[in-house]
Amino acid sequence: MATLTEPSSSLSFTSSHFSYGSIGSNHFPSSSASNPEVVSLSKLSSNLEQLLNNPDFDYSDAEIIVDGVPVGVHRCILAARSKFFQELFKKEKKISKTEKPKYQLKEMLPYGTVGHEAFLYFLSYIYTGRLKPFPLEVSTCVDPVCAHDSCRPAIDFVVQLMYASSVLQVPELVSSFQRRLCNFVEKTLVENVLPILMVAFNCKLTQLLDQCIERVARSDLYRFCIEKEVPSEVAEKIKQLRLMSPQDEETSPKISEKLLERISKILKALDSDDVELVKLLLTESDITLDQANGLHYSVVYSDPKVVAEILALDMGDVNFRNSRGYTVLHFAAMRREPSIIISLIDKGANASEFTSDGRSAVNILRRLTNPKDYHTKTAKGRESSKARLCIDILEREIRKNPMVLDTPMCSLSMPEDLQMRLMYLEKRGN
Repeated sequence: MATLTEPSSSLSFTSSHFSYGSIGSNHFPSSSASNPEVVSLSKLSSNLEQLLNNPDFDYSDAEIIVDGVPVGVHRCILAARSKFFQELFKKEKKISKTEKPKYQLKEMLPYGTVGHEAFLYFLSYIYTGRLKPFPLEVSTCVDPVCAHDSCRPAIDFVVQLMYASSVLQVPELVSSFQRRLCNFVEKTLVENVLPILMVAFNCKLTQLLDQCIERVARSDLYRFCIEKEVPSEVAEKIKQLRLMSPQDEETSPKISEKLLERISKILKALDSDDVELVKLLLTESDITLDQANGLHYSVVYSDPKVVAEILALDMGDVNFRNSRGYTVLHFAAMRREPSIIISLIDKGANASEFTSDGRSAVNILRRLTNPKDYHTKTAKGRESSKARLCIDILEREIRKNPMVLDTPMCSLSMPEDLQMRLMYLEKRGN
């Protein structure tokens, strides 16, 4: 019988064979149940899993700190399964036998972030060779009608796993998660492609990067948002692809370079938080804040106080729709900042408006929010998360005025508990 170390074995513990072609599978094929080698490896996998999950088997000799929480690990297993860890442990200084060495995960990652649940999922594969179902609390959203096959939490979780697998050098996982991310690119909304594009760029996944660039290039995603979100070389490739593609003049009118230059100056002034310069540029030119999509841009990228100052200028329509059919409130929902949403409602933003593809600001928020964030309380255990607070504000606004258009809402009419929660969050953030 082949051993675990023999290269001729088709069931090498370090291969991706255990996933049997499906991420999330936790079972071996029934036809393999009678194979003694498969049964033995399955038992070994389950036994090793106890080192992670069973407190009675805590024989860890090191800790990796993830989001401030120590995770006990066994250096011998990590070194055997990952070249990154093998090199890391070689370089470590001698530490007292009574003290476990500690490593910060964020110091291992030159780009991207990997949360606690994603790292535990990654470790589970390292120890067991199996890819389990994703934890629902961080890989699904709180929209009850979502299939969770391409919503933002599902994408974000796989993006985190890709960063971990690539940087920590587990190539079979890189291949598996790259296939999953490739499937997301065509199914999800184009704004959700950007985090996939960034992980492909940072991890040098050429095929995935090219697919993301092509998808963004044929979308109507705002040019200046692309330049803000992605590396300059990628933005230039997208720009060139768009120039090469034929455009329908009726649906995509060509914007003159002179107009683009004026828009760029306004948006750069917003980036600099220079409200007076924004006002001056708008006053001295024939372009409006709406034509520049200035409010849309501001609610995504500007400080909340700057957003309030821009709104106070009364130079833009808070219910103005951009070329994609999104109002300013729809963009604010993507930001998930309660004070900005309240500022827009104060100025008459209609929470009942739908995008051209039938989504309200609440729908957008719910598709962006996972159950963990929705239900998590703050450190003091009294306040909901910002995402939950944003959803509550919008849902209450809709219940009060489900069909109201163009009726400014006064902040004094907001329920007192929401006002108190917002004030608490603002103080906590200062």
